[in-house]
Amino acid sequence: MQPLNTLLDLPAQHTAGHRTGITSICSAHPLVIEAALLEAADTSGTVLIEATCNQVNQDGGYTGMNPAGFRDFVLNIAASIGFPAKNILFGGDHLGPNPWRKLPAAEAMEKACVMTAAYAQAGFSKIHLDASMACADDPDPLPATTIAQRAARLAQAAETAASSAGHPMPAYIIGTEVPVPGGAAEELDVLIATTCDDTTETLNLHREAFHAAGLDEAFQRSIGLVVQPGVEFGHANVIHFDNEGAQDLASWRDAQERVVFEAHSTDYQTPQALHQLVSGGFAILKVGPALTFALREAYYALDQIAGELSTDYQAGALRASLEQLMIRKPEYWEDYYRGSETHKHLLRHFSYSDRIRYYWTDPDALKAVEQLFQTLEGVQIPETLVSQYLPQLYRSVALGTASSLGRDLVLANVRTAIAPYTAACQPDNKQALA
Repeated sequence: MQPLNTLLDLPAQHTAGHRTGITSICSAHPLVIEAALLEAADTSGTVLIEATCNQVNQDGGYTGMNPAGFRDFVLNIAASIGFPAKNILFGGDHLGPNPWRKLPAAEAMEKACVMTAAYAQAGFSKIHLDASMACADDPDPLPATTIAQRAARLAQAAETAASSAGHPMPAYIIGTEVPVPGGAAEELDVLIATTCDDTTETLNLHREAFHAAGLDEAFQRSIGLVVQPGVEFGHANVIHFDNEGAQDLASWRDAQERVVFEAHSTDYQTPQALHQLVSGGFAILKVGPALTFALREAYYALDQIAGELSTDYQAGALRASLEQLMIRKPEYWEDYYRGSETHKHLLRHFSYSDRIRYYWTDPDALKAVEQLFQTLEGVQIPETLVSQYLPQLYRSVALGTASSLGRDLVLANVRTAIAPYTAACQPDNKQALA
């Protein structure tokens, strides 16, 4: 089955009692994308990779890529490892006026429509319509009817662009119950799951708005609702899923049958929680910072290992380079991290929100990573050092089922973060708790 059809079929699968799901990989880091492709090649065979409105848009976003550029970026990685392009589903997340919310609504929405069309034109076939944020001249919070009407306008832009490009018509995700793209900006204590009344209102208002815009057929492809199941992470803590607290939502989905839920910010949840989420109808699991968190763990481990193995490499050189870079260019963390200088230093490198991820593509960071990899080029890292610095990979390396080359260890560590999602999304979660 083609990846888009797999996505469109999720509500029917759940209604039939087959508790299957799909993982949404939300990262633009090439090694994370490669790890996701390798994981998919060994398991489900298909992969969903998403870009956000702030990350990728017609102005370049913070990655410097427009939607077509991001698509080609991913396809080039896939080609380099022999992963079939037809098995990749591309998604656009939080597509709406958020990048331009400081502008008047008319201008921001015009730009949002151009962006949404660019995603559809580039072949992105999973589109999250999110017009929930107030613009410069809007009331705040924005009325729910206005949000739905703006979402329908964005859908029209996507429909027109996909049709003109000859692409399959997209699947849509509606609603939002999550922080702005980029994550929560504070420590968290507890979250309340979305109510069934609010969920019903979101679905009904979008149905009415799509109908008014002549988009009834497109609404039939609106198969996902973003709700808050009660999961989130802050800088230093994780709100873990409470299955009992989400039972009302699960029952609501079972009763109405035509959509599944999309769960954002599922990073750092336990394998059991991921299993329970999918079983409860949260069939689309989005993950991003947890994957670059695993990437950073592996980088910093190799940063120490290289110092053990080479007299020409100073252990901790990579971390020191990133610290200098983040101090010199604080724009990605200074509005988020609070506290003493010691605490902010800790958060810069080790927070769950992983805002260091925005720095890995900086030329200075790329140079430091390249120096690390050059130091370890062709070196089979002793399994005793793997045990010391990457103990989660020790067994595979010791048994000879995993490579001990530095770059391969980075990929393997990212895959350890993806694997619980793969298992939870298997049909009926057969491997979820293995």
